[in-house]
Amino acid sequence: MDLDAVADELYALAPSDFTAVRGERAKAARAAGDRELAEHIRRLPRPTLAAWASNLLVREQPDEVQRLLRLGEGLRQAHQDLDGDQLRELSAQQHQVTFALSRQAGRLTAQAGQHLSDDMRQQVQDTLHAALADPQAAEQWARGRLAKPLTAPAGFPALSPQVARSAAARRTKPAGESAAPGVESARRREQQERLERARRQAADAEQELHDREGELAAAQEEQRRAEEDQELAEQSVTDLSRQLQDAEREQQRTRDAARKGRGRIRAVDRTVREARRRATDTASRAQELAEQTQHQAKN
Repeated sequence: MDLDAVADELYALAPSDFTAVRGERAKAARAAGDRELAEHIRRLPRPTLAAWASNLLVREQPDEVQRLLRLGEGLRQAHQDLDGDQLRELSAQQHQVTFALSRQAGRLTAQAGQHLSDDMRQQVQDTLHAALADPQAAEQWARGRLAKPLTAPAGFPALSPQVARSAAARRTKPAGESAAPGVESARRREQQERLERARRQAADAEQELHDREGELAAAQEEQRRAEEDQELAEQSVTDLSRQLQDAEREQQRTRDAARKGRGRIRAVDRTVREARRRATDTASRAQELAEQTQHQAKN
């Protein structure tokens, strides 16, 4: 048993089955003497339904996963190069791909007996957008072990057709159409100020996102520990119930044994009394015979 194998097994399970199997694997690791592995397994967070649906896509649609990863590489490169034509083309593709994959996630979960709400399907689509925008998020999603949905980083504009058109315009503008130096300088300063404001807003938004994600992670950790405490309490109740059943069976066994013992004592006691009576009778007859014999000898 190793952590990767256990994690692959657990995150392929429906969330409703995750906790019980995680407890069994942690218990098996402890029984094998590997307490560190048991603790790592115990700390694996249970996935949300949307995260599980995203993991299902990775396992059930590997070709589509590779397609989306390649699309993300192309989008990021086009955004870096300000290639408007490429951005426009890939942006249209990413909308089609993420929408189709989110619907496919809904079908996969339905086949597994789970229903994805519209909000959960949107969380799956947000996870796919994050994989497109961020190579680290793409790598994390492609492992198929998400515990919660991913969110695209703030400030990734490749998803916007307006950005693509703007980039295309900047790349295709004829050199002779440049504005007067003073006007162009003021325009650049204005653009720079807008860019700085946008960057600050993006940084504030991302910090807000990190704060909220931290609160969510803390709440999920608290919930996980509460579930573990509940599991331990339920296991203790199960163990105590089993011990009580064993004690009741042992009590009944000893009662039966005592009852049989008393019956044997009564039977043996009757046998002893009968033997004593026979012995007394036999002794009396022997005494009478002895006396008769003695009397005959005298006569």
